[in-house]
Amino acid sequence: MNAAMNGLALRSLRHRPRAAIATFLAVLLGTLLIGSFATLAESSSGAPAPDDGTLVILGAVVGGWGALIVLFSVASTVGITTTQRAAEIGLLRTIGATPRQARRLIARETGAIALAAAVIGALAASVGGRLLFDLIRSGGLVSDGTRYDAGPASVAGAAVLVLAAAAIAAAVAARRATRGPAGVLVRESGGEQGRMRWWRVAIALLLVGYGIAMAVVTVAVTAHADDPYAAMSTSGSSSILVGLGLAVLAPVLLRWGAGPVRLLAGTSATAHLASYNTVRRAHLLAGVLAPVVVLTSAAVGTLVLVDIDARTLPAGTPDSDTIALLNNVVVGMLSLFAAIMVVNAFVATVAHRREELLRLRLLGATSRQVRGSVVAEAGIVAAIGVVLGTLAAATTVVPFAVARDEGMVPDGGLWLVPAVAAAVVVLTLGSARGAVRSAAPEPV
Repeated sequence: MNAAMNGLALRSLRHRPRAAIATFLAVLLGTLLIGSFATLAESSSGAPAPDDGTLVILGAVVGGWGALIVLFSVASTVGITTTQRAAEIGLLRTIGATPRQARRLIARETGAIALAAAVIGALAASVGGRLLFDLIRSGGLVSDGTRYDAGPASVAGAAVLVLAAAAIAAAVAARRATRGPAGVLVRESGGEQGRMRWWRVAIALLLVGYGIAMAVVTVAVTAHADDPYAAMSTSGSSSILVGLGLAVLAPVLLRWGAGPVRLLAGTSATAHLASYNTVRRAHLLAGVLAPVVVLTSAAVGTLVLVDIDARTLPAGTPDSDTIALLNNVVVGMLSLFAAIMVVNAFVATVAHRREELLRLRLLGATSRQVRGSVVAEAGIVAAIGVVLGTLAAATTVVPFAVARDEGMVPDGGLWLVPAVAAAVVVLTLGSARGAVRSAAPEPV
């Protein structure tokens, strides 16, 4: 029985290469990112002071925030690829498969992909960690006498952590996909998949609430501290926390945000189709909206924070260059991973819609109209994501500006907001255009 299930899982993967590649890349890059920074924390045990503190900050703090976003992205990608299979699961149910057998099939498919990706990612992280250490040492963050001293424990721990996130996400999505009668699953697979679970709302409220609480602490407490970096330590994480909280609520927020667009679509067939599909497929397109929100919130919040810090930091403050470099590393790391996840999510989402796009072509839509509707959906997602991400970034920017005596609106650096927004919109639209060009079939 186990051999038959394993064979069926492998054959199923061959028929869904794009979804398999999306999951593979998410786990691979997640393991690489977390494992590389984990090696820095492991190397800190044998490093002299103050290099040990710097390595701990880079490995545990910077890597920890990266791990939070990575695990969320991995879970989101696995959830997308599993949710897309509701119709397939319903058909398996109609020919006699039990819900438990369908869940086991999904678990084995996800496990096979994730295990292979995690192993490769761990091997890459062992090399990437050494390269990251050499880069940090050449930048003067640690002395030349400090040596790289990380073994397999850190990269193996990163691989286990990412595998656990993928397994939990697959189990939750599989249970949701097998809930209900088989016939209902087949009919409703293309539409909205029901209400958001209470635990997901609770997680979102916890993240948003904690981020806002840190912003309040910044204004009320750390703004008056003698340490110039006290306010940064409390407000710096607020934008990421609130951004992650809003990303968890992405299906609901996308449906609410896309609804008014239908009223503004007018007589344009492409705009109407895009707004309709965005509302109807909010549960799938939310996988694209989530990294857009996180990318915008992290980039805007941290970049403006660094700009305020450089403008208002008292002269002669120790370690100012190091702190600025760490913040820029956070922005670069999170932005790169979130950008990859935007592309990855769009590829996985559009690949699932090949039959739908083919039906539109058979009904008389031109290739340009089909591509235009998908790109218009991406425009709606990008616009909503940029607005939500900017609101999340305000929980870092406003408290820190107040703490540095600039008021609620910073005295400079506001050009960073439209610059980041424009880059995110271009990335989202470009991802959609590339994905639909490769996935949209020509009618026979």
